[in-house]
Amino acid sequence: MNITASIAALVTAVPDPSLGLPDDVFYYVSRTTPLVNVDLLIKDENGRTLLSWRNDPYSGIGWHIPGGIVRFKETLETRVEKVAEAEIGRSVRFEPSPIALHQSIHHERDIRGHFISLLYKCFLPGAFSPRNTGLSPQDAGYLAWHDGCPANLLQVHEIYRKYIDGKSIDSPPEGGV
Repeated sequence: MNITASIAALVTAVPDPSLGLPDDVFYYVSRTTPLVNVDLLIKDENGRTLLSWRNDPYSGIGWHIPGGIVRFKETLETRVEKVAEAEIGRSVRFEPSPIALHQSIHHERDIRGHFISLLYKCFLPGAFSPRNTGLSPQDAGYLAWHDGCPANLLQVHEIYRKYIDGKSIDSPPEGGV
C-alpha cells in the first residue's frame, strides 16, 4: 500500500473539507483524532430547554441537545449558527463564549470514540413553536420544549443534565451574537 497515493486520492475525492466529509472519510478521521463539536443549550424566557429526538447507532435513542461537528477552518460561532439553522430551522441568540467544555472518550468503540464538546448558552423566545412537519415524536429530529431534564436523555448528554435542570442560566444571553 502506498500511503502517499492514498492521501492523494483522498485529496482528489474531498477537495474542500470545509464543506464536510463523505461518511466513510469522516468515520476514518473519527478513528484517528478527537472530534470537536458545539452543543446548543437552547432556553426560553421560562427556563425551558429545546431538545431534539435522536435515534442512531452511535448515540442511541432519546432526547439530546442539538449540536454539530466543527468543520475544517470553520469558526465555533459559524458552527453554532449552522447547527441552529440545520436542526431548528432558524437562528438563535447565543453567548460568544462557551459555558462548558467536556471531553468524552468512548473506550468501547473506535468510530466516533473521542469528542471535545463546547456547550453554548442560546436563547429562543417561548413563542417559537417547532415545525416538526411530517415527524412524529419518535422520529429523529423531532423538537420539543422541556420544563426539566427528561428521563430518557441520551447517555452521552448526561453531562448536560445539570444545565438542562439548572435555573442559574435560564436568562437570555445579554449582548450575545
